[in-house]
Amino acid sequence: MDIILKKDVENLGLEFDTVSVKPGYARNFLLPKGVAVLATPKNKASLEETLEARKEEEAARIAEANAIVDKLKKTNITIATKVGSGDKLFGSINNANLAEELAKAGVEVDKKYIKIPGNNIKRTGKFEALIRLHRNVEHTYEFDIVSDAPVEVAPKAPAPAKAKTEAETSTTEEEA
Repeated sequence: MDIILKKDVENLGLEFDTVSVKPGYARNFLLPKGVAVLATPKNKASLEETLEARKEEEAARIAEANAIVDKLKKTNITIATKVGSGDKLFGSINNANLAEELAKAGVEVDKKYIKIPGNNIKRTGKFEALIRLHRNVEHTYEFDIVSDAPVEVAPKAPAPAKAKTEAETSTTEEEA
């Protein structure tokens, strides 16, 4: 069932997006809450008129979204977290954690605009997240997840036992 969103809906789409959802989700949740309308030809035409009237405002939003994408391209994030055996995390990393780290780096992105494949990450390594700031502006952001444990320096191995010199071997043989 195709619907037109009247508001941003996390994990579904942004305002004025036309999306396809299951009929029960639309009938029982989205339509009664006033979050969406059916995508009838009349509503689609109304949407086009609304978008046409808001072109200048949309252009400003797109420019703002592109400015944030430029900041994201210059920002590298490494999330340090507790790690158990191997590369498995205690807990997980999700879009809220990434939004928090981006905010610390000076780039404000609301968590509802960040989509991590699988919704959360449970291992260390390099990962990607899709950041959708506008229906026309998307950016794939790469980040790292590492252990927060201090790097342990391996203790030095004890010096190998001294090999007997020829002089020591010859004297021990003579004594025997």
